[in-house]
Amino acid sequence: MPTDRDPMLGLSELAIILIVLIAFLTIRKLPELTRSAGKAARILKAERRAMKEAEPTGRAGDADSGTAEPGDARRPTVIEGETVRRPDDPA
Repeated sequence: MPTDRDPMLGLSELAIILIVLIAFLTIRKLPELTRSAGKAARILKAERRAMKEAEPTGRAGDADSGTAEPGDARRPTVIEGETVRRPDDPA
């Protein structure tokens, strides 16, 4: 027969202990986590800026046709007098 002073822990007590334990462990790592997140954000920003600077202003096919269609980015550009093979093309 259970009494008011039963030493068993209920679900709510275990949940509170777990929350306190998780909070205690994450507080110690918080500065390291924020530092890592800041570094990652700076790296992504620098890479995005580098990609933007390296991207060409226009494609050769756009000047001839005057219009660009959505599929144009994947179409090969024909250059007279040269044969260009893709690296994954066997022959």
